[in-house]
Amino acid sequence: MRHIGYMLMFGATMAFACGGSTEQTAESLEIEVEENEWRELFDGSSFDGWKKYGGGEVGKAWKIQDGVMYLDAANKENWETGDAGDIVTVDEFENFHFQVEWKIGKDGNSGIIFLVHESEDYSYPWMTGMEMQILDDDGHPDAKIRTHKAGDLYDLIESSEQTVKPVGEWNLAEIIVNQGELELHMNGVMVVSTSLWTPEWEQMVAESKFKDMPGFAKYRKGKIALQDHGDEVWFRNIKIKEL
Repeated sequence: MRHIGYMLMFGATMAFACGGSTEQTAESLEIEVEENEWRELFDGSSFDGWKKYGGGEVGKAWKIQDGVMYLDAANKENWETGDAGDIVTVDEFENFHFQVEWKIGKDGNSGIIFLVHESEDYSYPWMTGMEMQILDDDGHPDAKIRTHKAGDLYDLIESSEQTVKPVGEWNLAEIIVNQGELELHMNGVMVVSTSLWTPEWEQMVAESKFKDMPGFAKYRKGKIALQDHGDEVWFRNIKIKEL
């Protein structure tokens, strides 16, 4: 499987992320990349390139402040309510390396959903796309369920190790899809690696909560979604490299 090389710089501590642990000492994560290879998916001041899943502009509960995109849950009683909803990229991607920094509110739940097929046939992004879980592992009850912790490939594969930071701290999530191979990285550590669309993969899906969703994980090109699960969540430095 092809691995994508990248260097993570955490304040005064630097290390190459090759699947090993990386100590982090700074509040902000700085990613050193060749700028001409990466495409910014969030300009820090607008929702250009994003839309509400199913049509329309991004809901007003999604806000931007100081270069950060966040879901304001103050007037929300549940997920998908209060003029919010899941948001997706306007563009679709097939083979890619996606990066985003995120932090979650206390007891919060959200997710990054990828290879999403937007259609009237599917009410939500998770009916087609796979999810890298975002969660307060210390406070949300989902953390007690295997494959439902932060960094897991939701309801399918649990992380090989727990590298998520506590509530209120920034995490670096990376999703790499390349020629049917999938990697999930959390804070510089590869926590999930699998092959998509093999007989073994199909059997795993058939034993998951997605077994009765005929469109789940069938599309090899799709959008990236940020989930409205009714809880506060923040995103910044959202970028992608097509492979």
